[in-house]
Amino acid sequence: MKKCFLLSAVCAAAISLCAVTLMNAQGEGENAQGGRGAGAAIPQLPFHLVENFFHYPANSVVGRVSGIAVGPTGNIVALNRGYHPVLEFKSDGSFVRSWGEGSTMFVGAHAVRFDPQGNLWYVDAADNIIYRFDSEGRTVGTLGTNPEPWTYLTHVIAGAVPGKASLYQETDIGWSKDGSMFVSDGYGNSRVAKFDKDGNFVKAWGERGSQPGNFNTPHSLVVDNNDVTYVADRGNSRIQTFDTEGNRKAVWNLPTAPWALCLTNGPTQVMFVGSVGRVYKMDLTGKILGAFGRPGRMAGTIDSVHGIACPDEKTLYLANLYASRIDKWVAQ
Repeated sequence: MKKCFLLSAVCAAAISLCAVTLMNAQGEGENAQGGRGAGAAIPQLPFHLVENFFHYPANSVVGRVSGIAVGPTGNIVALNRGYHPVLEFKSDGSFVRSWGEGSTMFVGAHAVRFDPQGNLWYVDAADNIIYRFDSEGRTVGTLGTNPEPWTYLTHVIAGAVPGKASLYQETDIGWSKDGSMFVSDGYGNSRVAKFDKDGNFVKAWGERGSQPGNFNTPHSLVVDNNDVTYVADRGNSRIQTFDTEGNRKAVWNLPTAPWALCLTNGPTQVMFVGSVGRVYKMDLTGKILGAFGRPGRMAGTIDSVHGIACPDEKTLYLANLYASRIDKWVAQ
C-alpha cells in the first residue's frame, strides 16, 4: 500500500514540474465555462507574503506540509509529513502545540479539515481512513477501512467496481448542511463517495476518465452554503460541480491543474484554487476573478499548493508541499 502511495507522490511531482514548465512557456489560458475568453489576461491579485509569520518550536524540522485549516477559535492547524505530524498555531502565528509524534496513522497525510461543528478531520491517503479528532488530539471516529492487500487487485482490473464503502487513497472531505459527508476518492477509485452524518455509505459517482462526470485524480473537495460540491479534478485540469445526489452541474476548465480548494466564510462565498506556483480566485459561477504567485521554493514564491485555507477574501494560508513550508498571504 505504501508503495502505491509513493508512486502517486512521484506522479504528483512530475505533474508539478510539467505545470511549471507549461506556465513559463505558454502563459495562462482561461476558463472555458463562465470565464473571460481564450487568451484574455487574468487580473493580478494584490497579495503579499507575511514573512516569518509562523513561529516554530526550537530545533523542530518541518517535512512536506500537505494540509492546512483554520478552526472555529481562529487557530491554524497544519498537516506535516514529518516528525511532528500536526502543528497548531494561534492566529498571530505563535506556536501552540504539536501532536501525533510516533504514530503510524500519518504515513499518507493528505488533508485536514474542520467540520461545521468544529471537529478536526484528517485524511490519510495511505491507510484509506479518515480520522476525526477531539480538541485534545484523541481519535473519536473514523470513516473508511484499512483493507487487506488483495482488495487492491480489484482496482487494477479493467471494469472492476470498488467496494461501496471501500475508500482507496482518498484525498479530501466536505460536509453539506444536513451533515452528509462527501469524499474525493481519490488516487485509486477516481470518484466521489457520499456518507450520511453517521458515517453510513450512501452512494458514489464517477470513474477514471476525461469525459464530464469522470475524474483523473479528484484531489480536493469543498461544499458551499448551497450544498454544491466542488471537486478539483487535478489530472484533467478542471473543477467539476455537483448537487448532493451527484448530478453534474458544471465543468470549469482551468489554466493549470487544481491541487487544493477553499471557500471563504460568510453568506457571499468565493473560492481560492491552489495550483503549482499560482493561486486563483474564482466566483461560484466559474469566473476567474484574479490570480497571483510565481513558481519556486524560496520565500515569496509558491510551490505546489497541496492545502489552502481562506477564512476571508484577504487572508490565505498555503501549504507548500515540496518546499516544506506554510505561508500566510494577505491582500493589500
